[in-house]
Amino acid sequence: MQEILSNITVSVNEKLYVKNPETSDLGKKIIEKSIILIDEIGFENFTFKKLGERIGSNESSIYRYFESKHKLLLYLSSWYWGWMEYQLVFATNNITNPLEKLKIAIKIVTQEVVDDSDTLHINEAILYKIIVSEFTKTLHTKEIDEENKIGYFLVYKRVINRIIAFINEANPNYPYAKTLASSIVEGALHQHFLKNHLKTITNCNENSSPTDFYIDMIEKII
Repeated sequence: MQEILSNITVSVNEKLYVKNPETSDLGKKIIEKSIILIDEIGFENFTFKKLGERIGSNESSIYRYFESKHKLLLYLSSWYWGWMEYQLVFATNNITNPLEKLKIAIKIVTQEVVDDSDTLHINEAILYKIIVSEFTKTLHTKEIDEENKIGYFLVYKRVINRIIAFINEANPNYPYAKTLASSIVEGALHQHFLKNHLKTITNCNENSSPTDFYIDMIEKII
């Protein structure tokens, strides 16, 4: 599967960037170093000026690719969910048992991510940490409805819709497939956040992962 994935380019909504960062060495460097810097200092403290200092380039050169740090975070998030969608497609493609297919999908979207060496300028493990900590900042804004209409969250919704389809296939009579699927995807991020920072209000720890929790839930209700 990894050999196939290495030949796939993750598509991101072209309205999220001024110039596609994948088309130049500087663009790829902006993506690579922004992931590392956001992880180090947090999105609130992240600025294009600081990123420019990190990559040894003028702040203005970054604006030639992204008009704001919000758009950059949307780009990184969209790239992550696109990459996650490919994992889902290839891992479940030849699985015929509906419940087994659903469990595989849940494992993929709820487990901690390791770096994929095939994408040299993107460290998925670090990007995943950003998604856990910062993804809600792309959703909880006053502009969410307009940005949704433009299509900024299409890939994220496609990931959830795939899981909805798997739930419906496993149990066509279950009435809350959409709510369950979105709760699994979003809830797993939250449980990983709690596991790392607010340990007393989650049962997830080194011995019991969010994946264990959601698989247990599925087995009981589907």
